[in-house]
Amino acid sequence: MPTEDSTGTRLRAWERATEWPLTGAAVVFLGAYAWEVLTNAQGGAKNAAELVIDAVWVLFGVDYLVRLALAPNRGHWFLHHLPDLAVIALPVLRPLRLLRLVTLVSIMQRSAGTALRGRITLYTAGSASLLIFTSALATLDAERHEPGSSIRTFGQALWQALTTITTIGYGDTVPVSAEGRFIAALLMIGGVALVGVVTATLASWIVSLVEGGELRAGDRHAGAGGGPAAADQRPQRAHRPSPGGSRIGRLTEQPTEAEVTTAPHGSLN
Repeated sequence: MPTEDSTGTRLRAWERATEWPLTGAAVVFLGAYAWEVLTNAQGGAKNAAELVIDAVWVLFGVDYLVRLALAPNRGHWFLHHLPDLAVIALPVLRPLRLLRLVTLVSIMQRSAGTALRGRITLYTAGSASLLIFTSALATLDAERHEPGSSIRTFGQALWQALTTITTIGYGDTVPVSAEGRFIAALLMIGGVALVGVVTATLASWIVSLVEGGELRAGDRHAGAGGGPAAADQRPQRAHRPSPGGSRIGRLTEQPTEAEVTTAPHGSLN
């Protein structure tokens, strides 16, 4: 019977082996879905795009089931991987697999705190951009042929997604179908989360700047107080090469002015 450590090792090995293939599958899905919606594909072209999209869905489904089977504690793993289930259940979320690429940029950060803030910032910007783009595609796909809809072009769908996720909501473009409204609801939730993440990251950055300024001010104050940074003020002996010496030359010590004035008579030759 496999132990918990062995199943955990197998799970990590599977995730490492499938990370890049699934990222590539997400890119393929995004390209096929965008091409189908933007070109308003019909007939055989639409069937080909749907075939690619369904193949990607199968890949994600197999990956999810394998990881669930390899998890040491399946119940705990299931509760902590609900977004993965959402990626399978909601086709519009499948391109979010591309966010794995964003985390690679974190190695460019200099410190642990900065790396964390940079990773959160990049992840938030990447997720918001992908969510806006895919939501605009899904909204256009759902609203384009609906009677009374004000969303007929990709530009209008993109504008509606931007105003929704930023919680502005001008109301000039409004979805009328059930699918379009569901997508808008997801964007509203994402917008609230986005504002919270941006606010927290900005506050953390400001706090780090204030703490850094206080530390530098403390160091300057300690240096001005005559600590270890104070320079040694003892007089230095002057040296000159002796006449007729070799290339290296012997150095003859010459007394300084302070030593001449303080030395007793007869002590200097």
